[in-house]
Amino acid sequence: MIEVLRPGIQTTVQDLGRSGYRHLGVAQSGALDAPALMLANRLVNNPANFAGLEIVVGPIELRLHRATWFAICGADFAATLDEKPVRAGWRTAGVAGQLLRMKGATSGMRAYLACDGGIAVAEIMGSRSTDVQGKFGGHQGRALKRGDKLVLGPAKPCDKPLGTLQRLWTPEVRVLRGPEYEEFSASAQQTFWTQAWMVSSQSNRMGYRLQGDALVRETQHDLPSHAVLPGVIQVPPNGQPIVLLADAQATGGYPRIAVVIEADLWKFAQAPAGTTFCFIETDLAGARAAQKKWQQERYRFEWSAYGTPL
Repeated sequence: MIEVLRPGIQTTVQDLGRSGYRHLGVAQSGALDAPALMLANRLVNNPANFAGLEIVVGPIELRLHRATWFAICGADFAATLDEKPVRAGWRTAGVAGQLLRMKGATSGMRAYLACDGGIAVAEIMGSRSTDVQGKFGGHQGRALKRGDKLVLGPAKPCDKPLGTLQRLWTPEVRVLRGPEYEEFSASAQQTFWTQAWMVSSQSNRMGYRLQGDALVRETQHDLPSHAVLPGVIQVPPNGQPIVLLADAQATGGYPRIAVVIEADLWKFAQAPAGTTFCFIETDLAGARAAQKKWQQERYRFEWSAYGTPL
């Protein structure tokens, strides 16, 4: 078990999300930086989809109540275990009674904590992820609070040295043109590709609001309500794009200028307010190639009980 002594802000239980329910209005949820959670699970010999903690703002304090291997990936949160530094991207052994403290992000924005055996909250619709808006899943359908106790699954052996897993982050995000791309003026289209877009502080797990020169839509007719999903870039009347993320609604009415490919969507999870980046156009072939590479990476982090890659 892990006891929450200091929860930080918006710390939630997440896995890789729930799928197959958007037609019922259920959000995908899941880790915004899925590769970081997969890396953390890989380091402690868990399957990639085991539940861990998504940590946004520290400080966080957790008390271990059983011996456990754990790993922290994604943002570096200057973690310590009984005041001794814990290196991000490495596997660390903890014993019952020890205090894990995570001060706050020194780079990036979100950290992911995985423990061997995973966090054993109940599955809802095939996932242990917290849907903050829907108030279900994870631990009591909410962010963690002081005094919460999280049960861990059965311990898994971690007898092979794995070293560290590193990943580079780039401010370029690949996108496909959206259904309403041609409804924007030529100057707006050029701005979309050349603008250094800044992440607004008014961003959350539903979507990231971007700031830059307003995108003007030439066609002013109302759009019927249509399906949306994580990665869709909507443009509301103020011309400032919104990138939909894991907790996004199932339908929307704003024009869709572009769609972020799945292989790059994780980058928004590690972009705090003030981060700037640019959009790079790709085509279906490029998106499929990136998706294939992403799936290969995903499967590479699946382990058997003996640490043999599948």
